[in-house]
Amino acid sequence: MTSPSRRQTLALGLGAGLAGLAGGPAAARGPDVDFTLILVNDIYRMGAVDGRGGFPKLAAVVKAERARAERGIGRPVLVCHAGDTLSPSLMSGIDKGRHIIELTNLIKPDVFVPGNHEFDFGQDIYLERMRAANFPVFAANLRRPDGTPVPGTSESTILTIGGIKLGVVGIALPETPAKSQSGDWTFGPAVATLAREATSLRAAGAEMVLAVCHTDRATDEALVASRHADIVLSGHDHDLALRYDGRTVFAESGHDAEYVTAIDVKAEGSGKALTWTAAFRIHDTAEIEPDPEVLAVVRRQEADLARELDVPLGRVTNALDTRIDAVRRSENAFGGLVADALRHAAEAEIGLMNGGGIRGNRTYPADAELTRRDVLTELPFGNTSVLVTITGAQVLAALENGFSEIGRSAGRFPQVSGITVTVDAAAPVGQRVVSVRVGDAPLDPARTYTVAANNFMLAGGNDYGMLAEGRTLVGATDGTLVANVVMSYIRANAPLTIETGRLIIR
Repeated sequence: MTSPSRRQTLALGLGAGLAGLAGGPAAARGPDVDFTLILVNDIYRMGAVDGRGGFPKLAAVVKAERARAERGIGRPVLVCHAGDTLSPSLMSGIDKGRHIIELTNLIKPDVFVPGNHEFDFGQDIYLERMRAANFPVFAANLRRPDGTPVPGTSESTILTIGGIKLGVVGIALPETPAKSQSGDWTFGPAVATLAREATSLRAAGAEMVLAVCHTDRATDEALVASRHADIVLSGHDHDLALRYDGRTVFAESGHDAEYVTAIDVKAEGSGKALTWTAAFRIHDTAEIEPDPEVLAVVRRQEADLARELDVPLGRVTNALDTRIDAVRRSENAFGGLVADALRHAAEAEIGLMNGGGIRGNRTYPADAELTRRDVLTELPFGNTSVLVTITGAQVLAALENGFSEIGRSAGRFPQVSGITVTVDAAAPVGQRVVSVRVGDAPLDPARTYTVAANNFMLAGGNDYGMLAEGRTLVGATDGTLVANVVMSYIRANAPLTIETGRLIIR
């Protein structure tokens, strides 16, 4: 990513434009009553891509902000991490997020709220990783089945920063159990949890309330509208989004520390008479030199990853051909492997993979031992797995779209799992699918089916927008890397033979 998207630019402009609408300037009481919040969220990459993001550049931003405060130039700083980092990344598929904790410990956030991806490897790994963390973890709505807090996870606290008593509460994504592997832990409703904690914090003397949340945009809006918190910092949607209406601040910092948000708060008065204003600063990490200490750790980790990529996963008995024409014109064994892996990982009825997402452009002999590097070479885009429920009619529309350019090497050509499709290549576009069987039964246009695919397709890539017309169970920011899904499937099933005969083109 080389510049903010139009959506991000609009959000930036909105935030900057509203930053001054705080009811007029207040007489400052001095720098001892000011503080700065730094927000990062959804950071998966170790290093920069196209000059932006990654932990070394994030570390440089954080160290510079903290150094300004220590020299008396800036305000006291509170670094907040709004979650999603243990997964998904290629290295996390190997070490289950261990390297991320090492890197985050070098950042040492003051507040960390777990995102849904913190639970991708189950409860035991979550607890192990949080025990290794040197930063405090907050999630007021996270509970064990008996109603007690999860060990090592706090609900809220009151910090004195810049002379202000700031109540801090963490809110985890309520939908985490449906999107991750959190087991029997429960995630309470976001707004009700914030209402409870904010009331308690203010009763205990908090002059302002900060909610650090890993919640989707609709929940963010509800949290802001509730006015229980003065400042809502969020993650999950991967947007760079800022808003301040003179009463409540809202911010999200995009993803992967490409942009890091700083919020400067200036206050006057105290207790219930305290008034405050806020202003935003955006660190574009394309303009930041990486921190040398953290960069050295990242380079070591990247060398470790390079060695791990050559580890064999398992043997596939089929001969495999991932050349462009092979994956974009006809049924393909490797494409079937990817679709199978997506379907089985999501426990879906149907798996779909666009042929254009397979990029190795090579052949493998029968009984080849595939490595992690092979899979990553074939699936290089960093796409994530998604799960939707759509009608049989929408499944049919997706397939007709996939076969609309049959005879050409089109990226939309579908590789499938769980279904058998008969296609008439000579029929008009939109009428080429002769029959579809889901398992042993014919496709029912009125019935709802669970379909696993990738986030590119869900977003309308290759004109698969009909996948988003139903209900999204695992969305673009929730799934795991398709490459990791395939690696896990090979490891679990090798030696494996990929069944063919799913696409009958006549």
